[in-house]
Amino acid sequence: MFKPFEWILALRYMRARRQEGFISVVALFSLLGIGLGVATLIIVMAVMNGFRIELMGRILGINGHVIVQAQAGPLNDYEALAKRIEGLAGVASAMPIVEGQVMATAQGQSSGALVRGIAKTDVARVPLVAGTLQGATLDAFDGADAVFLGERLANKLGVWVGDKVVLISPQGTQTAFGTTPRLKAYTVAAVFKLGMAEYDATFIFMPLDNARAFFRTGTGVSAIEVMLNNPDTAGAAVGRIAPLAGAGARLVTWEQLNATFFGALEVERNVMFLILVLIILIAAFNIISSLIMLVKDKGRGIAILRTMGATRGAVMRIFLIVGSAIGVVGTGFGVVLGVVFCANIESIRQALQNLTGAKLFPDEIYFLSQIPAKMEVGETVLVVVIALALSFLATLYPSWRAARLDPVEALRYE
Repeated sequence: MFKPFEWILALRYMRARRQEGFISVVALFSLLGIGLGVATLIIVMAVMNGFRIELMGRILGINGHVIVQAQAGPLNDYEALAKRIEGLAGVASAMPIVEGQVMATAQGQSSGALVRGIAKTDVARVPLVAGTLQGATLDAFDGADAVFLGERLANKLGVWVGDKVVLISPQGTQTAFGTTPRLKAYTVAAVFKLGMAEYDATFIFMPLDNARAFFRTGTGVSAIEVMLNNPDTAGAAVGRIAPLAGAGARLVTWEQLNATFFGALEVERNVMFLILVLIILIAAFNIISSLIMLVKDKGRGIAILRTMGATRGAVMRIFLIVGSAIGVVGTGFGVVLGVVFCANIESIRQALQNLTGAKLFPDEIYFLSQIPAKMEVGETVLVVVIALALSFLATLYPSWRAARLDPVEALRYE
């Protein structure tokens, strides 16, 4: 498709002489613009993917994929129902829980918290909790006053393993003088760190029987959390669980509970993709300007080539090679830069944090304690294709203009 002399001339045009230095600078900036645009797009998409995957992993790692609740009041006969649900295909576990809002106080400090009552055997099936315990092991999850606290909540209250924390329930006891808040002192048996700031600052785990007694659910529980082998099949699982739960139960999937949150992440991801593609488009316009200036500067040479027998197609292909080379090299530079940055993004953050003294990624705002980056091959290939396509399209008009140059007009005043 491209003849040897076309490659030779294209490579010569890319090596600008001293009087053509400005054109070379414009081409260099075009190359850097495409490279930085590609790298930025790869990095941002990888971070957005990492956020989604990490948040989903933590949310689904601590919450059920399908929640079975009673329409009103506690869910009774929960043990038999949990066993029937665990017997279904695709179900990993069915864990009865008791949940309730409390006020936790200790050392003169107080904070709102969410108590989750769960059996010790079920805690062992939640790796995010059982695998991150500090100060004790899972064996400490026993006794009438044992609780596990999230790390941020423990730090806020100023307590550690062995200290006391008082839990106050708004669902108090009715007396002749009104409602008295229900409160009880518990011992911090262990501290866990889920890696998600919101959960570490609010969650308290308590043995199931103790939680039932504290929240006075009687013989029932708040809900049964069903964990599936594949969270994406939650909708189909509801159809299989509903007949077992009966008409008095209400089933909710994790997708319904977190639809707004993950929907916002998806919208933000798509908008960022479109905005960053514009960066590559702007860099492509720089290719157009640099090639137009190169065509104008090489007008005399193009005219001589035409008089020597070079066809319009040959001239057009020469400038296509020049413009496409800028796009290819710039895209390759961007891919390498993006991959290297994604692979070392946390180290780069730590270095910048130490250099500036500023907290660049506060976990209380961004939920996570580290910047996640997850590159997907399909998205990276899409970015490369878009960059190359825009670079190639940017070369068409200058190349067509060079091919349409009239040799007579170009050499009239030479």
